[in-house]
Amino acid sequence: METTAADPATIRDAGNFVDLNGVRTYYEVHGSGDPVILLHGGMCTAESWDAQTSALAEQHEVYVPERFGHGRTPDIQGPITYENMAGHTIAFMEAVGLDSAHVAGWSDGALVGLLVAMRRPSLVRKLVLIDQFVTLDGATSWYRPFVTSMTADKAPPAMAERYASLSPDGPGHFPVVFEKLHRIWAADTGVEVADLAHVSAATLILAADGGAITLEHAADLRRALPAVQVAIVPGATHGLCIEKPHIVNKLMTDFLSG
Repeated sequence: METTAADPATIRDAGNFVDLNGVRTYYEVHGSGDPVILLHGGMCTAESWDAQTSALAEQHEVYVPERFGHGRTPDIQGPITYENMAGHTIAFMEAVGLDSAHVAGWSDGALVGLLVAMRRPSLVRKLVLIDQFVTLDGATSWYRPFVTSMTADKAPPAMAERYASLSPDGPGHFPVVFEKLHRIWAADTGVEVADLAHVSAATLILAADGGAITLEHAADLRRALPAVQVAIVPGATHGLCIEKPHIVNKLMTDFLSG
């Protein structure tokens, strides 16, 4: 789900492209050191990570790819799913020569990162899951009504404007991509809490006290993961990476470098 409504004026086009099974995929690379991959939220772009990219790049080589139908990466034929976005991320890592990396995902990106860690454990050194439930019953009370009421014509204007300014598919394709993503936002994730026992990477669950995941669900995830830390950012919402970057960045850098 969208995590930020970035001002279209801040959007840039200074990254790279790699062909992944016929999909011309946009990504950025910043800094040097142990690699970290940042996976954005639904209907977001690489820019949504700017506050974290600059901080992490002081110690890490930071990769920020854009997934199917997001930013400068085109849509694909058929549905967009968490599973095929995870496969796309694995293909990205292989294409740019990353045998393994730390993986951090925010919102939708957290589920994608979790699936990468489950499907290909050797690729993920450490895993950061930011304000994302694993099952729908772990979502806070506002989530389902909010998602159910969303339609392409009622989407935040900045979301449609950002899409129109960047998408190679053109502004008229926005309702198509929106509906594909809306379908997975409102459905079961396909992951169960018990599945987390198969995650071998040390994991940081980073949530907001006013975010999308209940504190009870965060506790369930803590019990299910073999090696885990949990941090709750106070006075923040689902947009915690933008609202409280100094806290989020400190928690992430300490965890990844520790």
